[in-house]
Amino acid sequence: MRKFAFFHSFLFIVIAFLSKDPWPYLLLTVAQLVYVPIALKMVMNKSDWFSKYYYFFSIPAYVSIAILQTTTPTFPALFAFIYFAFTVCIALYGLTRFLNRGFSNCEESAIDLGMMYIALGGGWYFAYIAGIDTGFTPLITWLTGIHFHYSAFLLPIFIGLLGRLYKPRSYRFFSTLLLVAPMVVAIGITFSRWIELFSVLLYIVGLAGMIGIVWRARFPMHMQKWLLVTSFTSLGVTIIFSLLYVLGNGFGLTSITIDFMLRFHGVLNCIVFALLGIIGWSLAIPHSNARPPSFPVSRIRGKQSVTELGVPGEHRGLVDAMDIYNVDIATTIVDFYENTSDYRLFATVQWKKWFKPFAFIYSFISRKTEQINLPLHANEIEMTGEIVSVDEMDGRIKPRAWIRKIEDELTFIAIYSYHEKSDGQVFMNIALPLPFSTMTGVLEVRTVGEILQLTSKRSDAASDAGIYLSSRWGEYSKLPIEEDFIVKEGKEGQLVATHKMWLFSLPFLTIEYTIQKK
Repeated sequence: MRKFAFFHSFLFIVIAFLSKDPWPYLLLTVAQLVYVPIALKMVMNKSDWFSKYYYFFSIPAYVSIAILQTTTPTFPALFAFIYFAFTVCIALYGLTRFLNRGFSNCEESAIDLGMMYIALGGGWYFAYIAGIDTGFTPLITWLTGIHFHYSAFLLPIFIGLLGRLYKPRSYRFFSTLLLVAPMVVAIGITFSRWIELFSVLLYIVGLAGMIGIVWRARFPMHMQKWLLVTSFTSLGVTIIFSLLYVLGNGFGLTSITIDFMLRFHGVLNCIVFALLGIIGWSLAIPHSNARPPSFPVSRIRGKQSVTELGVPGEHRGLVDAMDIYNVDIATTIVDFYENTSDYRLFATVQWKKWFKPFAFIYSFISRKTEQINLPLHANEIEMTGEIVSVDEMDGRIKPRAWIRKIEDELTFIAIYSYHEKSDGQVFMNIALPLPFSTMTGVLEVRTVGEILQLTSKRSDAASDAGIYLSSRWGEYSKLPIEEDFIVKEGKEGQLVATHKMWLFSLPFLTIEYTIQKK
């Protein structure tokens, strides 16, 4: 790591000495040649495809920057495009990292998003060099490029490294604000001074919280702590001047000029935030806490293999015996799960108001996939269907598919199985085949008094519970969806059940079931 950092630093010093441009333009060059490569080196996994081909991608990009900074080439846009292509490769690496893991370990998602943002920085830099009319002055185009190298690339990576080391409950909230803010800034600059002002306020709140977290964090070295505390705290100073600039430029309330911002804000971000941050994290790079699950996943992709090849009649219930889950619950509930075919199912679907426009759009997709193909109305309907065996195709323990319909339309194809962890905890493992992929709900099975609860919400960090997508991009890509089933006895021998679902912790669907024996 030290040799790598020394080489890039030496390369920048040589280019800076030979540079044909005024010194402020070196603020972007040092990010391109020093900060970006070192930050990437900190978070790259040696076994990943990007790490294997890193020098193939990077060397032409760094040579192109050197040529643009020290000479006046005949086709400058060509060299800028080479650098832009390199940033696109970085973004694809961040995207593949994210798809392989999904919405788990928010600190790793911060690093992924930073890598994806860098392509926007490369795009704005290309537009500046190529003289493309972006609707802004060349200076604003260049400043937008530098914004996506520092605030949108380096800051998310620093946030992610901090989260690897220390992640209190508030971390997710403040990191989300800072990860959303770069795009809000870009939208504000393009469309509205009020949006731009709002983006600065997001930065202020997010940075205040993140500075508090970095002060409380424990670092392996005393020197590292003070370097990183200084790095993050410097942003608290620069963001105040950003606020003053927005108030002056957009509302005429202050007299902060863009030249002052370039010299003060730019230099402070470049030297104090970026340089001290890079040095600080280089002293001891925190290891990732992300550990992929290892539970079995259905091999079935698409619904046809279930509806055409499934064998009906071999199983009567969603499970052969509920006692595998070590629950003590009413015999009627046990009988429903062990003899599901003996019961009728009536459902009332309630989409949340905020989600109804999305539900309407999704209905065109669900009619094709025939998964979660639910009505938009809230009238009670009967779901009919059958249970079929899919043992050899699926690959999990005793799988069986519950095929549910509303009239003649398929509504759900859910393949039920289970798996047990080494500590003895047993999870319900439910697969929903999708085109070229499978969505898997891993549910904890609990009893609360006389109520049976099946939930994807984890009781502890070691739990497998969650909703995952399995595809060619990854077996355990965690989705930002949660679900919860509550089953209890009703009147006159009936069962009542409530199925609730959340998206990004926002409730979007509730299904009320009435279950009665045929």
